Amino acid sequence: MSDKPVPMKTAANTPYRLDDQVGFLLRRAQQRHLSIFSEHIPDFTPTQFAAMAKLYETGALSQNELGRQAAMDAATIKGVIDRLRKRGLISTRRDDRDQRRIYLDLTPEGRNQYLTQVAKAANITARTVSFLSDAEHAQLISLLKKLV
Repeated sequence: MSDKPVPMKTAANTPYRLDDQVGFLLRRAQQRHLSIFSEHIPDFTPTQFAAMAKLYETGALSQNELGRQAAMDAATIKGVIDRLRKRGLISTRRDDRDQRRIYLDLTPEGRNQYLTQVAKAANITARTVSFLSDAEHAQLISLLKKLV
């Protein structure tokens, strides 16, 4: 994938309008989504829930790998894990072969909390895209995956 700017065919003839910019619209959509998220799952931040979801999907992961898979930098994932561990939702264990590597996993309470919230999370997504048809929702997911 190239980082070269690709000029739009009409860019030279169209004045710059903030309301038509991808980054601005993505941020507005994210703000809407985060508002819906906090309304339905107030006990977790989206990053905490993402870490729990990824651990539920994959099982135990190193902190670095969890950060990569959940798209969080090292400082963010550390803070997320520290807060979830303090709540008894994530356990840690050292790798038998490499004591520097720490594996994370959901505790039984963490799994229970995740499973209690996952239906709400699906509803949050449905509410976020409620103005789209099923085909538009699928297209949006496909396009976003191309961007990342």
